Amino acid sequence: MIIYDSIKKYCQTFNHPMLHPLIGLVDLDKSDLIQRSKFRIDFYAIIIKDSRCGDLRYGLKYYDYEEGTIVFFGPGQIGASEPEGEWHQPYGKALIFHPDLLHGTHLAKQIHEYSFFGYDSYEALHVSEKERVLIDLCFANVETEIKQNIDKHSKQIIVANLELLLKYCSRFYDRQFITREVVHHDLLAQFENRLNAYIFGEKLGMDGLPSVAYFAQKLNVSANYFGDLIKKETGKTALEFIHLKLMEAAKTKVLDTSKSISEIAYELGFKYPQHFTRLFKQKVGVSPLEYRMGMN
Repeated sequence: MIIYDSIKKYCQTFNHPMLHPLIGLVDLDKSDLIQRSKFRIDFYAIIIKDSRCGDLRYGLKYYDYEEGTIVFFGPGQIGASEPEGEWHQPYGKALIFHPDLLHGTHLAKQIHEYSFFGYDSYEALHVSEKERVLIDLCFANVETEIKQNIDKHSKQIIVANLELLLKYCSRFYDRQFITREVVHHDLLAQFENRLNAYIFGEKLGMDGLPSVAYFAQKLNVSANYFGDLIKKETGKTALEFIHLKLMEAAKTKVLDTSKSISEIAYELGFKYPQHFTRLFKQKVGVSPLEYRMGMN
């Protein structure tokens, strides 16, 4: 595995001069032939693939990309270019920047909101020709600033252009969620079916409360992408959606006076009855016992 632990190493690998220790715009076309391999990137990377030349993989899954598609890597992510061992000529551009570049800036506090840095396979960004023009313009602005002599304004201008780029990417992902509405509706339906089977079946008592990551894995998408999809389709977070469905089951069970509230809490997968009581009151407005007494 190749470990890109610095901007310098990434630039050197692709035969590109390093102009700034914390950020670089690498023209992959100018690289020498490079051997496909697994890799880890210890900084942020926004990569535009300009040809379908081999398969780019994240973890154990393949990116759904074609010419002009953009993929995102956050610090510490592992990927692979396949078939491993094959020599190839890469094409495209890679905008790479270290988290240290953001220290003390507004973007440092907001970078976690750009959840697409944690997206997985089949979740790359497909841009139109008009959208690609805007992306290229942002890339060009960053490159121009990197090539300037560094002064007290450099960091502020570079980060401002990065933030503009990420805002465009967020907008384009929103558009992509809409244009892939049929696929996403199918995914949402699968989620609801699995969630109902989990909550109204026997898995709650055996495996405990379900997590967002559990359903994302079952649906073969990343937790970040899954969470964003549910939020855009339902207006609720995936966890809120799970909790609402859980409360539907809870309200039915609470009316069974042959069982204590503690017994019902354990049946619903809660390790501690007080956690169940707290969530029930938060979502329903009254405690489980008050709900039981009121309904009866």
